[in-house]
Amino acid sequence: MNGKETPVGFIGLGNMGGRMTRRLVEAGHTVVGHDPAPGRAEDAGAEPVTSPAEVARRCPVVLLSLPDSGMVEQVMRGEDGVLAGAAPPEGAATVVDLSTASPESTVALAEEAAGRGVTFLDAGISGGAAAAERGTLTVMAGGGADAIDKIRPVLAPFAATVHHLGPTGAGHTAKLLNNFLNAVTLAATAEVMVAGRQAGLDLRTLLAAINGGSGQSFASTNRFPRIVEGDYLEGGLTGELMTKDIRLYVELVARLGVPSLNATGPLASFGAAAHLGYGHQISNRVVDAIGDLAGGVRIQQPTKEA
Repeated sequence: MNGKETPVGFIGLGNMGGRMTRRLVEAGHTVVGHDPAPGRAEDAGAEPVTSPAEVARRCPVVLLSLPDSGMVEQVMRGEDGVLAGAAPPEGAATVVDLSTASPESTVALAEEAAGRGVTFLDAGISGGAAAAERGTLTVMAGGGADAIDKIRPVLAPFAATVHHLGPTGAGHTAKLLNNFLNAVTLAATAEVMVAGRQAGLDLRTLLAAINGGSGQSFASTNRFPRIVEGDYLEGGLTGELMTKDIRLYVELVARLGVPSLNATGPLASFGAAAHLGYGHQISNRVVDAIGDLAGGVRIQQPTKEA
């Protein structure tokens, strides 16, 4: 589906959407983009349009990268939204939601879209801003297998792997499970790094030990080797969005009848970070929030002498 001569629509051109759009443009796709922030479409190499409806009128495949389900619902259902502009076969026939969203909302939107002749697929992404720039994101997709196979060529410029998790909602369910683990390990590793600094350990050596042992995680291998050098990997998921994802996870497992015994830690960590003014910054700044609570510790400082 959607050869390079046919434009791809993209709505939501922020930290992740802008990077994915640039990958599409670099691969030779024409992208028609919409974002309420002026200049984002142009910065990403997309042709700017004024509304989601116009994107849907012009593009058979429309990708969404939005902050939450409320925004996805507004973009889809609004008076000038995607469903208002979609008119298969000329307009949008497939919408792919790359956001982190509520599976319940996703299922409801898919049913509504189907009534308009539009296929709505959920396709949560993982890997962060760096993976988006390299084109190595992982996609967790929900929906019909045939529909997902048809949009794989559109995803290929920014996604190295597309996992089909099951029917509609399964992709966003998997993304919430993934993001919960992300939140736990990020918050826990941040706490350990602050404790290591206070104990006078060399943090580069500590990370090497952790990454060769049982404490290894995405946070310890991909984030903190950069953070201890002063690079917070700006441009990724904010602390506020991380908190939103944890809350969606708690709601999900409650519906499934699974106790959430490990959510209090990351909720407390990212909640404290928001209270201290880090909520709008990248979630990696949780280490500074924990450092503040420990008396102003920064893990980039020279290791204390014994």
